[in-house]
Amino acid sequence: MGFTLLSSPLQGFTDFRFRNAFQHYFGGIDTFYSPYIRLNGKFKIKTSYQNDLLQENNTTLEVIPQIITNDAEEFLFVAKYVQSLGYKELNWNLGCPYPMVAKSRMGSGLICDSQKIDNILERAHKETDILVSMKMRMGYENAEEILETFPILDQYPLKNIAIHARIGKQLYKGPVDLDAFERCITSTKHKLYYNGDITSVESFKNMQARFQSLDHFMIGRGLIADPFLPQMIKNDTTEYPKDRWDIFEEFHNTIYKQYDDYLSGPTPIKMKMLGFWELFAQSCSNPQKTYKAIKKATNPFKYKNAVSTILNNERKLSN
Repeated sequence: MGFTLLSSPLQGFTDFRFRNAFQHYFGGIDTFYSPYIRLNGKFKIKTSYQNDLLQENNTTLEVIPQIITNDAEEFLFVAKYVQSLGYKELNWNLGCPYPMVAKSRMGSGLICDSQKIDNILERAHKETDILVSMKMRMGYENAEEILETFPILDQYPLKNIAIHARIGKQLYKGPVDLDAFERCITSTKHKLYYNGDITSVESFKNMQARFQSLDHFMIGRGLIADPFLPQMIKNDTTEYPKDRWDIFEEFHNTIYKQYDDYLSGPTPIKMKMLGFWELFAQSCSNPQKTYKAIKKATNPFKYKNAVSTILNNERKLSN
């Protein structure tokens, strides 16, 4: 059976610089979701969001814009904006687990408010012709919350619902709840996409075997932790390319340079790359030691040396 691999949006990581470099060096992803647009009551699209969605910054890949909001006016404003750029679909984030977001009744914190969801979807479908899709968790407090939204969601012609098989309170800790996800499959008429803990070819195959009616799978942190993973899933192999660390180094240097040009000063680029290495390190032979070495690199010169030492060490180990 054929299947589609999607990149789950990760705030602060999967912007157009990352997406383009990823696609160039690794591939394997059919569709990328952009990190969400958040208006905070101001009806103005920030420059960073604009740049992320400009067609000229996304020429080689399919991208679907995403919004996070609990306000119908904001939804309509963003829907019209992305349509003006040529996009036909807007994904609504009801998945973000972070407490600051959830406490504002957004992301996974909105799943328990079926009335608000209904109101926004009703207006989106009445007042625009944009295609709406959803990105959700099972709930914030418990996995029953999503089941209560399905009667509402089933009233609308949604393109799909991508579900991360955890509740918001878990963040990314603890196991995914596959039984709860399975209940979702039989509780809605909508097409579901699976998301959560696809971190290896084996874990992908396990999900595929368990949910045989599904043909769309979303990879989030696993794609950053091991950028070779999507293509390996597509090729049905657990073998890395012989020049694995050379390819990774070129990819790393490409995004480093682009973020360095965009961010001003050594501290922002350090923090940016530290975020990436929290995940990159998971593919190294000694994740803790690797991350520690990056953390200790206090300036760009030390950082580049640390990266070089890490990658040379990985090359030796893989030969």
